[in-house]
Amino acid sequence: MADAPQSGTVAETRQALASAGYLADEPAALVSFLAQRLGKPILVEGPAGVGKTELAKALARAGERELIRLQCYEGLDEAKALYEWNYRKQLLRIQAGGESGWDEVHDDIFSEEFLLERPLMQAIASEQPVVLLIDEIDKTDQEFEAMLLELLSDFQISIPELGRIEARTHPVVLLTSNNTRELTEALKRRCLYLWLDYPSTEHELEIVRLHAPELPEKVAQRLVEVVQMVRELDLKKPPSIAESIDWARALLLLGAEDIDADVFRSTLSIIVKHRTDLDTVAERVGVRLGAAAT
Repeated sequence: MADAPQSGTVAETRQALASAGYLADEPAALVSFLAQRLGKPILVEGPAGVGKTELAKALARAGERELIRLQCYEGLDEAKALYEWNYRKQLLRIQAGGESGWDEVHDDIFSEEFLLERPLMQAIASEQPVVLLIDEIDKTDQEFEAMLLELLSDFQISIPELGRIEARTHPVVLLTSNNTRELTEALKRRCLYLWLDYPSTEHELEIVRLHAPELPEKVAQRLVEVVQMVRELDLKKPPSIAESIDWARALLLLGAEDIDADVFRSTLSIIVKHRTDLDTVAERVGVRLGAAAT
């Protein structure tokens, strides 16, 4: 199997991710480096909005790989994730065979020509290096996890009618989970593990500066402090890193020179997306900002 260019050290991997717009901390850079060198999938867990999916996208950009994404959901089955047969095309081929008989067309209709590739199969069959993102694996069931084990262990898929299909290039596989349920030990055993949490104040400030470099330093610092305060509250959905970036860009467009109580209330819906959370944040954080200004 041919591979895409890889960074030679953990530091180089971290720099490559930064060049791709992702500021990885030391654990994320280390696991990303080891995954490519050891040929192991990565299981990334953590709360929603901490950059799990973005890590896969950055690995694809940094390694000049195509990103193939399987978005998981409840009820996802093999036909939607792996492959299915093009029954209509098979039927037409059988009809075209006329009186030649089933025995003559049987091997023909169960060939790759009649196979509909889904994301997992696309990643295995691709002749170009890919990053395979299996997003929110915790939304599926244990039967689906079991179906993944062959792919995660040997980077191959077994199709009864065709036999074993091995990966043509070595994919970088990243599975994400919001930790809504416990994943099986069999799946975890096959993966390197990375826990991503909300970043520290200093790290989030670096992220905001990267994505909104023209935002005044005072506003960027204040933004990160406020977001950290909001995350400390008991909310249905704390602000994600992406929402911090959106807020920074919005403040830049509005020409904000500070984040006082008025600016905070008028732009609050950018980082808080539930009605009850809006009330809680406005009352707890908005009042603190007003008192600080006074």
